[in-house]
Amino acid sequence: MGDAPKRGHKAAILPTAAQLERLHQQAHEEGYAAGHREGGQRAAAEALRLQQIVTALAEESQQFDQRLADDLLGLALAISKQVMRHALKLRPELILAVVNEVLGQLPLAHRRARLILHPEDATLVRLALGERVKQSGWEIIENAEISRGGCRLEAAECEIDATLERRWQRVVDAIGTEHAWIE
Repeated sequence: MGDAPKRGHKAAILPTAAQLERLHQQAHEEGYAAGHREGGQRAAAEALRLQQIVTALAEESQQFDQRLADDLLGLALAISKQVMRHALKLRPELILAVVNEVLGQLPLAHRRARLILHPEDATLVRLALGERVKQSGWEIIENAEISRGGCRLEAAECEIDATLERRWQRVVDAIGTEHAWIE
């Protein structure tokens, strides 16, 4: 019985070389397209991941810059405070400028005013402004709770707080931070 085809069975038709070439080309194009799609999806996912990393780094950099600015501001305020304290120790007569400024804010109608100062500052003010104080009818009150370099003025309908603590608070409020004079 050899190689003769059996009855009822059709002989297999093999593709021609041209058909094989077309199938090969089609498979190649489909594979290329699938690879291109997959590569594009991977590239998009990688681009998104890189964008997230860049965003996170930018946010961290911004936070670092803010922390650095806050730290530098805190340092500048601490140095300013020390300079003021040192200046008042070396030149206690600086209280005179504060007192003159406060008295300059007092309306003329308020003749009876009380100037409240630290005892050591009160002594300096009496020596430097004694005659002016007497003529104006102002009273100098000593109060050890007032820090050196500051004062408070009280009149009938007027009060001016020029204590170091209050003046310092006005400065830090203007800057928009919290940094108490006494910590």
